[in-house]
Parts: sequence; structure tokens; C-alpha cells
Amino acid sequence: MTVEMIGPEAEAHLDWITLSEAIEAGHRLPRAEIADMFLYRGQDTLLNRSAWIDGLGLLVKCATIFPENKALDKPTINGAVTLYADRTGELEAVVDFHLVTKWKTAGDSLLAARKLARPDSRAILIVGAGAVARSMISAYSMIFPQARFTVWSRTIDSARAMEGERVTATDDLETAVRAADVICTCTMSRDPLVKGAWLKPGQHLDLIGAYRPDMREVDDEALRRARIFADSRATTIHHIGEFKDPIARGVISEGDIVADYYDLASGAFRRTSPDDITISKNGGGAHLDLMTASYILAAWRGR
Repeated sequence: MTVEMIGPEAEAHLDWITLSEAIEAGHRLPRAEIADMFLYRGQDTLLNRSAWIDGLGLLVKCATIFPENKALDKPTINGAVTLYADRTGELEAVVDFHLVTKWKTAGDSLLAARKLARPDSRAILIVGAGAVARSMISAYSMIFPQARFTVWSRTIDSARAMEGERVTATDDLETAVRAADVICTCTMSRDPLVKGAWLKPGQHLDLIGAYRPDMREVDDEALRRARIFADSRATTIHHIGEFKDPIARGVISEGDIVADYYDLASGAFRRTSPDDITISKNGGGAHLDLMTASYILAAWRGR
């Protein structure tokens, strides 16, 4: 078997909508077997994720998250992705880690927005101004072509660096939250940034940033007011502070997670009213990396 070496040049052959459809299709296959391993050194994290989806394939993804790399002008997240053939277990592709991570992360949240955000959404707030923020502007633009974006960051200069024809920066987070139709958080915050008291009926929130048990991006009141969804119960409820902490304190229960992507086929992963406040936690998972890497491999072979 020829092993494909897929680098950043594959991006020219990818499409956000097609990826979100591939992720949805992947959840109609048998439920993924997944296993995660986390190691920590202070703020630094080593994450090893693996997944096997019968009929699709196998994947191993190793990631290092070193927040202080930003001060060294180096990527804060690095790693490697290997994809194996479902029928034989042979190595099928080595796919650029940053390519998979970028497209998996934004494609994951895009699928949630396609199901939960109001179709007439026009004002989108991005909380955070890093690489994920830029990807989300690109992805959201595919389903909200008339949208205008506001970017907030702890450092206003980083938000201003993203300004353009449809993007403006702000240093007033509360006002921006109150005005938004869609709110996307992509920070590394340990303390809630978005307050439930600021939310209004009809809003959709994509929570991306928190990935550790000690991280939160929205407060308890936001969770109490919203209908709550996740990409994967298995990778969020007992692992990420956004859910783990408030569940442990009795603020919400596991039963308050209405649906995850394995409930798409039943129709449970949806907005039920124009006035719903919906929150979807993007926790990721190796099965989503597998669906994304498989899509990238197919697009590369079909170029």
C-alpha cells in the first residue's frame, strides 16, 4: 500500500460544508471506539488520542499544548497524525497535524452551528484572536455569507490585527455578547468570560477553547439558561471543566446535555424554538480527527 504524505498544500482541495457533511456521515457509522491519555506539566499538556470506526479506519493523534510557546513565537500546539486502513490496519497516510487540527476544530463547530444557530444570524462574535478564531470566520462565512464579525481579545491589538471588510475589533465584551446572534469562544481561559446574564433569547454559543478540567469559558448562569449540546458526551462530560466542574457542584446534571452528534440521526440535535439559547461544547475527540483525516485523504486522492 502506498502511504500518502499529506501536507498543507491539501488545503486548496478542502471545503468547509463538505467536511461538516462528512462529520455528520461519520456519526451514522458504528459508534467509534476512542481512548485518550493526558499528561501534564504545569500548564503544558501531552494528549494522545486514538480512534477506530468500523468501516472508516483507525487514527492516532499525538498533540502537545505548550501555551508559553506564544512568547517564543512558536506554535502553542504541535503533534502528529497517522491514519490506518480499516480492513488491513496498514499505515495509509501521515497527515499534517496542523491541517487536521484546523479543519477538525472549525468543521466540528460549523456542524453544530448548521443545526443550532438561527439561519437568519447576521452578527457573529469571536471571543479570542488566535488561529482558531481566523478559521471560524472562514467556516461561518460559508453558512452566513451576509454576517459581520466582531472580535474580542484580552489584548485589543491582537483583535485589531484581524480587522477587515467584515471584521471589527472591540474591547467591550459585554456589549458585544448582548448584540451577537452567534458567539464563538476560542480562548485558553481558566475563568468564565461570557456571563449568562448577558445572553438573550435566540443566541447560539460555540464553546471551543476549554480542553482541560480546570478551564471554563462561560459561567454557571449561561449553562442554566441554555439548552446544552456537545459534539461528544464521551470526550466532554468527565474531562472538560465546562461540564465537569458544574456537574460536580450540582449546577447542571449529565442529563442536561440534550444531545451529541450520535443523536443527529434521531433529530435530537436541533433548535426547537427561535427563542432557544443553545450552547454546544466542541470537545473534539480522536473520532472527529479520524473523520476529518479521512475526508482530507479522500479529497487529496480525488484532486
